[in-house]
Amino acid sequence: MIDIGFLPVRIWDVLDILIVGFMLYSIYRLLRGSIAFNIVIGVILLYLLWGLVGVLDMPLLSEILGQFISVGFIALIIIFQPEIRRFLIYLGNTTLRGRAGFFRRLFKTTMVPEFENQVQEITRAIEKMSRAKTGALIVLTKNLGSDIGKESGQVIDALITEELIMTIFEHRSPLHDGAMIIHGGKIHAVSCILPVSSSSRLPTKVGLRHRAGLGATEQSEAAVFIVSEETGKVSFAYKGVLTMDIEMERIADLLSKHIH
Repeated sequence: MIDIGFLPVRIWDVLDILIVGFMLYSIYRLLRGSIAFNIVIGVILLYLLWGLVGVLDMPLLSEILGQFISVGFIALIIIFQPEIRRFLIYLGNTTLRGRAGFFRRLFKTTMVPEFENQVQEITRAIEKMSRAKTGALIVLTKNLGSDIGKESGQVIDALITEELIMTIFEHRSPLHDGAMIIHGGKIHAVSCILPVSSSSRLPTKVGLRHRAGLGATEQSEAAVFIVSEETGKVSFAYKGVLTMDIEMERIADLLSKHIH
């Protein structure tokens, strides 16, 4: 117990403030740059207005706003269903990632030659598609239980090879549209449809392929490589952040970090 003037402060009060602050910051990170963030601001302003008309004793307006507030919680669950789902996925994956990191440190695991070979195959394919300006969308996912591409695409479960990747994304291929999903050391599925990001932070020149790649990372722990069909430049999306014009030297490092 700590006395600050007339206000007693317990250690649990400090912990309570820190937890709430962390939760608010996490929600802000998930919502910033999206339409949902503007809706949250609108809801907060509506709540403040309701409190103001109550203080000013304006019963008619207070009653109308009170009706909105009373059903507001249910309405927010419906409106923010994708964001709530993403927040829960974020919490779950953060916990799992921490446990996985602990076991990796405990047993000092390293990348096996099989994964090193896969990184080289994907890297060479991306570099060649970049030079040829062949559009590509490659998703590295750790969890097939997510909805990313689940209801679309063709499951092939094929070995990862440079030639196969380039053949699939060749513009005359019937499977070149959509994304390639790599999971468990194999090309799991191709021609998959991804959720499109509605982020307002993206440059206007960004096309549908980049928005789809970013959208996948907003709703899952996937890492996505995008090759532009117009410029040949390579972009990388992870955790809702799109990094454009990736240097070729970084591609192998990013693949090594996310492929397993």
